[in-house]
Amino acid sequence: MHAVQSQVVGREMNFTNYDPQNGAFFDELFRAPGEPRPGLEKLVSGIHEIGGDALLARQRAAEHALMKMGITFTLREGGKDAGERILPFDVIPRVIASREWTHLEAGIKQRLTALNLFLSDVYGPRRIIKEGVVPEYLVDSCPDYRPQCLGLKPPQGIWCHISGTDLVRSNDGKYYVLEDNVRCASGVSYVLENRHVIKRIFPRLFQSLSIRPVDDYPRRLLEMLRYLGEGMSDDPRVVILTPGRFNSAYYEHCFLAQQMGVELVEAQDLVVRDGFVQMRTTRGFQRVDVIYRRIGDDYLDPEVFKPESLLGVPGLMRAYVSGKVAVANAPGTGVADDKAVYAYVEKIIKFYLGEEAILPNVPTFVCSEDGDRKYVLANLDKLVVKATDGAGGYGMLIGPHATKEERAEFKVRIESNPRGYIAQPTLSLSRVPTIIGEKFEPRHVDLRPYGLHGREIYVQPGGLTRVALKRGSLVVNSSQGGGSKDTWVLAE
Repeated sequence: MHAVQSQVVGREMNFTNYDPQNGAFFDELFRAPGEPRPGLEKLVSGIHEIGGDALLARQRAAEHALMKMGITFTLREGGKDAGERILPFDVIPRVIASREWTHLEAGIKQRLTALNLFLSDVYGPRRIIKEGVVPEYLVDSCPDYRPQCLGLKPPQGIWCHISGTDLVRSNDGKYYVLEDNVRCASGVSYVLENRHVIKRIFPRLFQSLSIRPVDDYPRRLLEMLRYLGEGMSDDPRVVILTPGRFNSAYYEHCFLAQQMGVELVEAQDLVVRDGFVQMRTTRGFQRVDVIYRRIGDDYLDPEVFKPESLLGVPGLMRAYVSGKVAVANAPGTGVADDKAVYAYVEKIIKFYLGEEAILPNVPTFVCSEDGDRKYVLANLDKLVVKATDGAGGYGMLIGPHATKEERAEFKVRIESNPRGYIAQPTLSLSRVPTIIGEKFEPRHVDLRPYGLHGREIYVQPGGLTRVALKRGSLVVNSSQGGGSKDTWVLAE
């Protein structure tokens, strides 16, 4: 395969000096300086043809379009909310080959199948605990384990309906699962809006490649939700339950409701009457059959969980347990994405499916295990330490980049609450060329594909590529200054 000749794209903006540093890192676009990976030559030449000035103009146009759409998130600086910001977006796409995607899709489906079996088991007969595969203390001490869900039989036997599986690619070129998100996985609206914008920014380039579509996600989501309501009604009514406009993902709640053509409701819009969940409307009460909830378990029903919650619906769990309403995702699913339980997912797959994991975990040390904890405390300068209930990149220590004082603080944290922490080796996350100023620079990325578990399991092609915009940073979360890219999965 010959190298594509690097050429100037615009003043001080070209791939001539772009160094993919393969070996230290896996570059998604270039396998050597000036040499695109097989099948991506057309993308590189298409970017060259646009020219630097036009490319920068299109980058500004994309940012303006997203600003007009009002796609926002809550940025945190210095541990405090710094207000609503537009999600940064880089127009250079991340591309995944068809064969690679087939492998990822199979691995995600396998994982979701096993995690659903695990949830049915730990809230049922607990075979996996009795046979010593997963420690009992690890499940029962999980902050998201819900004893109130013991013996629960969710509609269609499915616990986790909507998931976001975080994947990373290391310098060996292999994908690893970094974590599972099976409670209220967010971010899919960015995938849909990014694609909408990129097709307008790069119409000819987009059409020149055979790229799998993502825009049927709302239709598939609605079909899955209505499937949960089969048997409750001939025409199941679906709503999205949001905590309200102050939630960091409120834009997404509104977007998905609009795309699916369903009602977006808050707690005060719903009431349990005659055993059924009903929605207040201008024409009186109307029955609700399926609730896509975007609030945590603790706030779902003040009669069962936090009594002080004003975000939930009193009596909702009674209606749910009696089979008169479906809830996605089911209450109690959080035990399956606890970061300490995550360490056992490969064993969980083997136990229920009799298969080896298609997508491996990142090697993980569980600090509540004596041997693991001893190793972690002796190697804090080499490891990434995470709070087992952490999210958004918070509650983390990146050992190689941390100060001596920060490592000492985490040593105390781990020793005082070992169940609350896991540790992993510092990965050399893959990188993608990104527009920084008026030149291309490599930036680290991860990938969050979204899965829907209904009659079958569907995985949206690609998903959300998050990019760490700060030089050298491994933290891709938007709440800490990360951005996103469109993810192109090539068709056969």
